[in-house]
Amino acid sequence: MEERQLAIHVKGLNKVYKLYAHNRDRLVDSLGLAKKKRYQEHYALRGVDLDVRQGECVGIIGTNGSGKSTILKIITGVLNATDGEVEVNGRISALLELGAGFNPEYNGIENVYLNGTMIGFSEKEIDEKLQDILDFADIGDYVHQPVKTYSSGMFVRLAFAVAINIDPEILIVDEALSVGDVFFQAKCYHKFEEFKKQGKTILFVSHDLSAISKYCDRAVLLNRGVKLGEGSPREMIDAYKRVLVGQYEEPEDTAAAGAAGEKPEESTTSDDGPACSRDASFDGMQQGINPHLLEYGTKEAEIASYYMTDDGGTVTSTILKGGSFTLHMEVDIHKDITAPIFALSIKDIKGVEITGTNTMVERAFLEGVHAGETVEITFTQKVRLQGGEYLISLGVTGYEGDVFTVYHRLYDVMNLTVVSDHNTVGFFDMESDVKVKRLERPLSVSDAHGKEKNGI
Repeated sequence: MEERQLAIHVKGLNKVYKLYAHNRDRLVDSLGLAKKKRYQEHYALRGVDLDVRQGECVGIIGTNGSGKSTILKIITGVLNATDGEVEVNGRISALLELGAGFNPEYNGIENVYLNGTMIGFSEKEIDEKLQDILDFADIGDYVHQPVKTYSSGMFVRLAFAVAINIDPEILIVDEALSVGDVFFQAKCYHKFEEFKKQGKTILFVSHDLSAISKYCDRAVLLNRGVKLGEGSPREMIDAYKRVLVGQYEEPEDTAAAGAAGEKPEESTTSDDGPACSRDASFDGMQQGINPHLLEYGTKEAEIASYYMTDDGGTVTSTILKGGSFTLHMEVDIHKDITAPIFALSIKDIKGVEITGTNTMVERAFLEGVHAGETVEITFTQKVRLQGGEYLISLGVTGYEGDVFTVYHRLYDVMNLTVVSDHNTVGFFDMESDVKVKRLERPLSVSDAHGKEKNGI
């Protein structure tokens, strides 16, 4: 199969900002009078490579300040790169800072034409799309009022409607799918899905990891301006969670690695990871245990074993919908911990977290533990999930003062297969009680006349 052409090509991208301690230093430097460097260099992006092919949906994730919005602004031409190559093949519509480019003195319709023209569309093309834009924004007669009189919700609705209905070849979105009320958000996601089905190229930034997992073909992880990796959304989301708790193994010289365009080494699970059970005769591979699970943590409390049983006590990872299962977990404690939290979560195979709980939420264990102890935890769950394959993750965390600490996390440690001959819509079954009743009612005059005419 022929490889799709590149829609976006980024190579060795650097964006450097000059940070001045005093305004006078900025003035001296701008006039070319400085005899020595009066500023510090801050790399918003360092040596970033990114290719997006036509028809792909690629997500960018990372902590605040990682360079996500900066790379989108450079690709769309809002910012200039310090170094590197940027090539875009196709007409772009960008949802960056919603409403950027709107004139507050113009009314809504005037701003539709202004914004559409700035994107590169003709007045005739905007004429053809105007009604779709107004219907999507759904702000009524306010569209004839100056946008400076709009509420923030009305403002972003109109901005989103313009960008999403202009019919671009490439859509670039920065944290814009969660604007407005829940009904408008549903409309935005529906439009987003339409774009995917039409084979549009999409590049977007979001802190909504479920959206990244659901819509993206690939994900890119940035941290402090450096690309840590790219891969499936599930892999990058798991890596991102490790970044959030400061347990991602970056290269010793992150800056040098980024400048050279090298990919930071990703942490993998060691071969001597936790056994599925202390019982050597237990065949974990036959019971849904993942030999390539992702684990990390301080190991001051360590998940030593885990397995699943059905409601009859049989060790298995296959459960009938409507039944229940119990997840058994043993944790070895290696230091005194004031308030450990033991957790279970369930994701679908795309990495979307569907449900989960922990001992703090359930108020099942609010005590301290001591070094040398072993704690057994069981989670018994009623299975209302639809038939299919799911992934289970386990964790031991806690707070040391105000600091959230991950002692041990095991991502996608084992699978859960739910068997069902009755699947409803969505992730889980609401166990509806549905009744249909025929109503006996008097015949109307026309019904009675019709029956007499037909000899009934």
